[in-house]
This record gives sequence, C-alpha cells and structure tokens, in this order.
Amino acid sequence: MGEQGRSVDWDGAVNAWRVSGGIYRMGRREWLTQEGWKQASDDGVRTVVDLRNPGEGRRRDADPLVPASAWAAFDVVQAPTEEAGDPRFTAVTGPYLNDPVHYSENARLFPGKLVGVFRALALAAPRGDVVLHCAAGRDRSGLVAAMIQDLAGDSDEEIAEGYRLAARGINERYRTHGTPHSRERYLPEAELEPLLEQRGLAVVEFVRALDTRGYLLAHGLLEGELNSVSDLASRTITL
Repeated sequence: MGEQGRSVDWDGAVNAWRVSGGIYRMGRREWLTQEGWKQASDDGVRTVVDLRNPGEGRRRDADPLVPASAWAAFDVVQAPTEEAGDPRFTAVTGPYLNDPVHYSENARLFPGKLVGVFRALALAAPRGDVVLHCAAGRDRSGLVAAMIQDLAGDSDEEIAEGYRLAARGINERYRTHGTPHSRERYLPEAELEPLLEQRGLAVVEFVRALDTRGYLLAHGLLEGELNSVSDLASRTITL
C-alpha cells in the first residue's frame, strides 16, 4: 500500500496508521505519552479529530500521565460520527458500531454528523496534518478512513486492507493488554483471518455504494471544503 497504510510509531499510540497523505488514524488519544505527542507534532500533525461521543473521552488509570502542555499546540476537535444512544442505530448495531456491515446505516441516519467530520478536516487542513481517532481505532475511524481513501482514489484492495490492518492492530492490543469489556475478545488467527476477509469486502461495498463525494455534497459539505479534504488526503509525504 506504499505510505498509505504505513504504521505510525508515536510513543504510546495504539493502532496508529497513515490513512492517506496528511491524514492519520489511531485509537484513543489518551494512550499517547508526552513523547508520543512530540513525535506526532514532529511528523506535522496539528489537529486531532475525536470521533467519539461526548463523555467517552477521559483518562483511565492505566493511561500515561501527560501534562496539558504536551498537547497545547494541537487543536482537538470533537466530531462524533453518530448520535449517542440513538435507538434506531443501537437496534441495528447493539451498544456500539463494531462491524462494517452497519456503516451504511450510520451514513443513512447521521449524514450531518459525517459532514461535520469532513468539515473539521477541511478547517484543519491549512494548519497541517490531522489524526482522527475513536476508541479502538477500528470502526468509527474505519468508516471515515474508507471515505477518505475513496476520495483519494485508492483501490478496492487498498481500502479493504486499511480496515484489516486496523482490526488486526486492535486485536493485537487485546492479546497483550486484555479487552475493555466483554463484548470484545482477542481472536486467534484461524478465526480472525476469514472474519477480516469478509469485513474488508464489506467496507469496500459500503464506500463504493455510498459515492463519498456525491454523498457529502448532497448533505451540505461545500465544494471548497471537499476540495480541501481531497488536497489533505493527497498531500505529498515527506519522510
């Protein structure tokens, strides 16, 4: 996948990857250490887009102690992908989104939320690179990442592989650190591989049926905003 799909080694970051150009994805930002924030800044990141719902972002006992000065230079923007606890959505997904087969329902129910995510990316673009994150860095991040890859012109296989890498990344975290609750569990390779094959295809099916550009414009994103996101997603990578 070239630089798209390259893992990112910011200290403490979990499941961190370059999505495309100047856009990264990862799990909870609370996992980053002070050194990790510095490394993200050194890589050109200036904005963090938090895809979680209000109330999800909090420090846990196992998280590193990081002074506020470590992220003072970053803009942290909350742009959730859904309405928390909406019964129309939870009737389909259960307590939270954890399967790409439900991405289309997210897009159907919450177009304004997804437009808000892309508007946040557009506003952030002039400042520098952007990292977006949810909790695990898998499904809410995966939904948005697939849309970004679609705008960037990635192939079906690149989009599927983007999801599979992130799903493998958080699965490895579960192996080494345990799971946050009983709905998640570590999957051995014999179980994981066929599941990811299926789910990678589901991501591609979702994003190709959606037509990201047409969807966002139809629901209120401005042409100039969309162009800013596209430029960010195709930004030349400096190593």
